[in-house]
Amino acid sequence: MRLFSGEIYKNRRDQLKKQITGGQILIFGNNEAPMNYKANTYRFRQDSNFLYYFGINMPGLVGLIDPGSDRDLIFGHELTLDDIIWEGPVEPLSSLAEKVGISLTLPLDKLPETLRKAGVHYLPPYRGDRQIYIRETLGIQIPPSVALIRAVVAQRSVKAPEELAEMAQAVNITRDMHLAAMRATRPGRKEYEVVAEILKTLKSHNAELSYPVIFSVNGQTLHNHYHGNEMQAGRLLLNDSGAENEMGYAGDITRTFPVSGRFTTRQKEIYEIVLKMETASIAALRPGVAYRQVHLDANRILLEGLSALGLVSGDLDTLVQEGVGGLFMPHGLGHSIGLDVHDMEDLGEQYVGYREGLERSTQLGLKSLRLAKELETGNVLTVEPGCYFIPELIQKYRSEGIFTQYVNYTRLEDYLDFGGIRIEDNVAITADSFKILGDPIPKTVAEVEKIMTEY
Repeated sequence: MRLFSGEIYKNRRDQLKKQITGGQILIFGNNEAPMNYKANTYRFRQDSNFLYYFGINMPGLVGLIDPGSDRDLIFGHELTLDDIIWEGPVEPLSSLAEKVGISLTLPLDKLPETLRKAGVHYLPPYRGDRQIYIRETLGIQIPPSVALIRAVVAQRSVKAPEELAEMAQAVNITRDMHLAAMRATRPGRKEYEVVAEILKTLKSHNAELSYPVIFSVNGQTLHNHYHGNEMQAGRLLLNDSGAENEMGYAGDITRTFPVSGRFTTRQKEIYEIVLKMETASIAALRPGVAYRQVHLDANRILLEGLSALGLVSGDLDTLVQEGVGGLFMPHGLGHSIGLDVHDMEDLGEQYVGYREGLERSTQLGLKSLRLAKELETGNVLTVEPGCYFIPELIQKYRSEGIFTQYVNYTRLEDYLDFGGIRIEDNVAITADSFKILGDPIPKTVAEVEKIMTEY
């Protein structure tokens, strides 16, 4: 089990104590989750907040941070002989606790009597077993603490140097996955044959997926987890896949490339628009910039490019204001990333990506923007513009007369079999600019075609 130094975890907890007064703080780890019966479980994934403050990647743990007494504890069970028979010997919980700066561990059944019910702070549970445990075993009837949510979001949103190093490693593993996919893609193969190469590369780094692989010739379906299509010349392939490294940090990269290894003229035209959206958006990043505005500016580039192709027309400011771009990019430009691929989304997007006075839009595309507020040094986010031709959406808007004054629906008929393009990188906000994490991953037309035709 790889850990940061105990001082790092202690400093994180001490920083949290300064923000929360008048009660104890509970940070719940995750339990094993049965797949179809108790002994057959899904891959264990520790709660990210527990990883951040306590680091130990084992099930059945609860961390207690007590600002009043200035002590931190971990509640859990040491392995029994029966556990060791089935699972093998592991380092004792007490020893692991010492490595993360905790001098005292107690059995989990001691938590109820240690807990002071008045003023307890805890984060929103996203698993049913935790909800039941909080309410019935611990007898806590108060809701999750908004003060704790805000404090955790503020702290975890700013990545420390050691976290940025882990995230760069996760991106580099992800890079290898994408290179393997490009090299393995060719007409006549099934999508799942290439996904197998992605997973092989992933496991060769002792890593896990940070989210299920999206790999499809039907890139117009934003989260397409079906991998049974045969890849044919003339189609585009969208690969959105990422690695989670041993410390739990996520990479999230998307590349789109031609099955045949060479872009057609029409594919290249749309691809260059999306690539310009991505590079211009990244170039605009710095502390103080509102990511909502970067999203809108990316939409402007999209609509300008589609206008040059005769697919839309009209004043660009009006097109952006009316949300015409949502027809072609019905998702947000990006999101925070860290220990979660959608970082801290369990705590509520209104706290992670928005702020008071900045409300979520109801407009298609903009309403799906997970990160809208001003950026600050230490933030890490995805930049992932796209352009999609979704037949069902286009046909619905056309039949309902939506955007008929702006969109050339007759011309769009030629694109209903196009699919979709998305290009995505992970970017850290520095003191005065930005840094793309990890080593470069091919994304220009020339770079993509070169890597695909070398093999």
